[in-house]
This record gives sequence, C-alpha cells and structure tokens, in this order.
Amino acid sequence: MKRRNIYSGSPFEAQIGFSRAVRIGSIVAVAGTAPIAPGGATACPGDAYGQARRCLEIIEKAVTEAGGRLTDIIRTRIYVTDMSRWEEIGHAHSEFFSDIRPVSTLVEVKGLARPDWLVEIEADCLISE
Repeated sequence: MKRRNIYSGSPFEAQIGFSRAVRIGSIVAVAGTAPIAPGGATACPGDAYGQARRCLEIIEKAVTEAGGRLTDIIRTRIYVTDMSRWEEIGHAHSEFFSDIRPVSTLVEVKGLARPDWLVEIEADCLISE
C-alpha cells in the first residue's frame, strides 16, 4: 500500500521529523496536534476551549487533505495539562463530534512541549471508500 504524508506547516514537523498525518490505505493517523496559530505562535493563550478548537481545526484540515472527513474519525486522544479544564475542552470536542461520537480518551499530563499549551489532541481515522 502507498504511504501518503500530510504536513500542516508546523515548525515542529521539520524540527522533530514527523508528519501531521499519515495515510496508508484507508487508515489515517493524525499526530498529537497542538494549538499552533499560523506563523507558529500558540493560539488562544490561556483559553483551553480556544486551544482545543484550534487543535481540532488543524486535525480536520489534515484529515480532509488525506481524503477523509470528520465522520471518518474513529478515535481521539486528548492530553490536558489541567484536568479541571476538561469541560471547556470537552465542549470544543462536542462541537466537532456531537453526532459522530468517536471513542475518546482524556488524560492529564505533566506538561506539553510548550508551557502555554493547555491541550494536545490526536486522532485515528478509517476512511470508507
């Protein structure tokens, strides 16, 4: 099967050596996606809801570029630095997935790559052809 790498332009992709998403056959895996604004700054500093939305917008763009849709997402994993903000992050997630309802895991972590990131999200897709 042919491999297709999808890039979002994040400065971390080249620096670390990873793709935003990889599609092989009908499977698309989307890397941990941080709230990066165009230009590389952190989107929505201090705003957990806004950061989660930005992560999901980047994920949606990568999945679309890979030939899929949000409805093809079967799993999300959400990493948060402060579990007390889960409702804000969950609200953003529900705006994208309320009717799709992928399986999802929410985990509190000690920290993310930048100290002002409050959330990072990854996704797995199965594109029906």
